[in-house]
Amino acid sequence: MLSKKLWIGFLSTLLSVVIGVSPSVLAAGKYNEAPMLANLVKQGKLPPVEKRLPDDPMIITPVDEVGQYGGTWRMAALSPTDTTLHFRIGYEPLVRWDREGKKVIPNVCKSWDVGNGGRTFTFHLRKGMKWSDGEPFTADDIEFWYTDVLCNKELTPVFPDWLQTNGKPMKFEKLDAYTVRFSFSDPYPLFPEYLAGYRGVGLFDYPRHYLKQFHPKYAPKAQLDAKVKAAKFDNWFQLFAERAQCFTNPDVPTLRPWILRSSPTATRLIAERNPYYWKVDTKGNQLPYIDRVAWDIVQDIQMIAMRAVSGEIDMQGRNLSLSDYPLLMENRDKGGYDVYLWNGGEGGSAIFPNHTLPGDNVLLDLMRDPKFKRALSLAINRDEINELHYLGQATPVYTMFPMASVGNDPEIRKFYEYNPKEANKLLDEIGLSKRDKDGFRLRPDGKPLTLTILVNLGYSIHIDVMQTVQKYWEAIGIRTAVDAISGSLWWPRVQANNYQFLGYTTEFGTDYFIFDLAAISLVPGLHAYMGPLWATWYSSGGKEGEKLTGDALRILDDYNKILVCNDSKEREKLLEDICKLWAKNMYVIPILGGYNVPVVVKKNFKNVPRKASLGYGFSSPGYLNPEQFFIKQR
Repeated sequence: MLSKKLWIGFLSTLLSVVIGVSPSVLAAGKYNEAPMLANLVKQGKLPPVEKRLPDDPMIITPVDEVGQYGGTWRMAALSPTDTTLHFRIGYEPLVRWDREGKKVIPNVCKSWDVGNGGRTFTFHLRKGMKWSDGEPFTADDIEFWYTDVLCNKELTPVFPDWLQTNGKPMKFEKLDAYTVRFSFSDPYPLFPEYLAGYRGVGLFDYPRHYLKQFHPKYAPKAQLDAKVKAAKFDNWFQLFAERAQCFTNPDVPTLRPWILRSSPTATRLIAERNPYYWKVDTKGNQLPYIDRVAWDIVQDIQMIAMRAVSGEIDMQGRNLSLSDYPLLMENRDKGGYDVYLWNGGEGGSAIFPNHTLPGDNVLLDLMRDPKFKRALSLAINRDEINELHYLGQATPVYTMFPMASVGNDPEIRKFYEYNPKEANKLLDEIGLSKRDKDGFRLRPDGKPLTLTILVNLGYSIHIDVMQTVQKYWEAIGIRTAVDAISGSLWWPRVQANNYQFLGYTTEFGTDYFIFDLAAISLVPGLHAYMGPLWATWYSSGGKEGEKLTGDALRILDDYNKILVCNDSKEREKLLEDICKLWAKNMYVIPILGGYNVPVVVKKNFKNVPRKASLGYGFSSPGYLNPEQFFIKQR
């Protein structure tokens, strides 16, 4: 049997082979730090790095090479919120997606256990981990979030649906200073995925020691009232919410790699490295490598591409679009950058019929007729749209499905072919054979058949695509209009059930499928786009709106089964059924499966994968560990 000393040596050597960690680092707990922090240690303003890191820091393997310290990562944003310091650049949930976007791995927690048939989740935190001001991060902070934020009606008026099963809220237990448990009434196998996604980012970012001064449970009323008045708020919970935001409040401690150091009203926002950041590379170098991140606030989204062209952006994909691609490519040498093409993290343009259209039963019957919607689909020349509007960077619709059995189904593929002859035949079969003097089709009741597609002015590519669709639909005899409205009017129109079709995108696409997000576009009733009255019925527990029936209800039933199913193979079978029913019924008419978007990367900006996703569900580029990006010094 190996002695303890030999066993530690064996383990250290093994880890050095598997993840590239230096055995000496593991054995001695020796770490390196950025020069700017080392100077503060020498001045007595910071403890040594070994005392700032947790007992078991998270080890990050660099994408290409161990980096160098220093430099400023330059980007551009439209507002303080648009910096995504809180969501993308600062992607630090309890658990996270790995860099392949395939599985959920530990992050703030070092491990977790699942028990009681998938009903309980026990998370083990990192002992010695600290907030950016040096105060300990412990189970007390998560307890504060649960008890004083989540269960406080003024801060959280409605308990989040995703933290409930079968209508029963999640329960929380603090087992010890570094162990917490979440319990549900039913199995919840997807809970870790939800925690790793957009729902879980920032969920526990409530440093108790700092925020309790803004909470009436802890702060003397007179003092809190004075703070509320001084901040010009009406209520304490408004002040609390504002003070908790890391992208507007430089004072709030954080677990993120960079901390806001400038006023949110500045035209250039600066975030500096967190001296207590709890991750190291494989050589024991405390991360992040880059000293600071700077965002220049611009008024026009087009200015962001121009800044890239002039060499003023080091790495950025946000707010760049395919329409910028030719300009970015043409000026690569001038700007000293490369242009990577990343998965856009959604489907291409898609059309959402309103299956609960009010006041017109004739048109409503057509909306619910799969033959009618297939005809509309067959009239669309998807290859031409790809070349015209997606610069040839989009993929076929059949590639968007997460399993090959659906994408390779010959019947499903036929739904997305360009076949105007078959489209005309289907329309004639369902009683739309009569036409007016101009050649446009008449409805079964003899009235002109006119369709309107609602689009959001904030998404120019969908406007362009829908105007091309308008041409295709009119070619098969259906008079069509495109109604482009401002973003401020978009959601009120949808909620008011005042539309026929929506031109938007699906929340899943080729090589990008996160069930939590994909369900929004796959499951009737979860979102208003497929029919606001369906969504009202689902969200009200059947008390209001219009009940789903037929295949729409079957999809919803499959979805609810997935949520509580612990068997991954059974979940996949249910998902396959959902996808086939979705395609067969044309609840959505997808135009393209997915597309690539440009990402600007300066030639000296390293450890950025050439192939990745800009997906919202991955908080990209957060899932790629931006803390290991670095600027190569000459």
